[in-house]
Amino acid sequence: MSRQGSSHRPHADLARLIQESMRVAPAPLVPEIQLYTAHPGSGLRRMCEAGSGMPPYWAYQWAGGTVLARFFIDRPQTVRGRRVLDLGAGSGVVGIAAALAGASSVLAAEIDRHAIAALRLNATLNGVAIEVLEHDLLDGAARPEVDLIAVGDLFYDKVLARRTVQFLDRCRAAGIEVLVGDPGRAFLPRNRLRAVADYAVPDFGGAGDRQAPRSAVFAFETLQPGEIANVPAATGGDQGSRVVGAS
Repeated sequence: MSRQGSSHRPHADLARLIQESMRVAPAPLVPEIQLYTAHPGSGLRRMCEAGSGMPPYWAYQWAGGTVLARFFIDRPQTVRGRRVLDLGAGSGVVGIAAALAGASSVLAAEIDRHAIAALRLNATLNGVAIEVLEHDLLDGAARPEVDLIAVGDLFYDKVLARRTVQFLDRCRAAGIEVLVGDPGRAFLPRNRLRAVADYAVPDFGGAGDRQAPRSAVFAFETLQPGEIANVPAATGGDQGSRVVGAS
């Protein structure tokens, strides 16, 4: 299930381009899920130039989304019978995993039209129903009507991280549970997170010849009285191992 509107025809054109240019392959660490996947001959630059001009982040599997998807498949009780929002969904691996694990409904929030086209194709490929929200939820006053929000890999940029934390705080105040998947990016709000699982998984842009670092699934905790919500400044070094170890 997905929302259809005036943008449906452009999405259909993009869908054909994705089907012609990309290959179907199992998702890394989540072989239960098949995805349209980039390869050296995909022509992703052409896709972007023909559309929004946004970088094709959606075409690659990032560590945070991967560990959330694996977590949902491994622990289906986390999502079974619940309404789930995949925030910043990309090509949809997290939402697809939630649907396969028994979520009663899945919303996927994404603003890149290439990603939306890929997400719809991937949902169909895996036989699941996902409703796509094609607008930015972060600045809106309205809260989504869901029980659980899954957030993968949104803490790579300081401004985006601040907007995400503010949105998640509003949702937590309304009693919505939040799970974050992340390998320890620069602007991860570490003081708000409690690690619940971790996996060894390669990240987008990582060195393929090294042992895969560990990325974690975190519970995003409600701000306690007297605490100050903040997003850390970026620092150098290997942060992932320190984050996973801090629970």
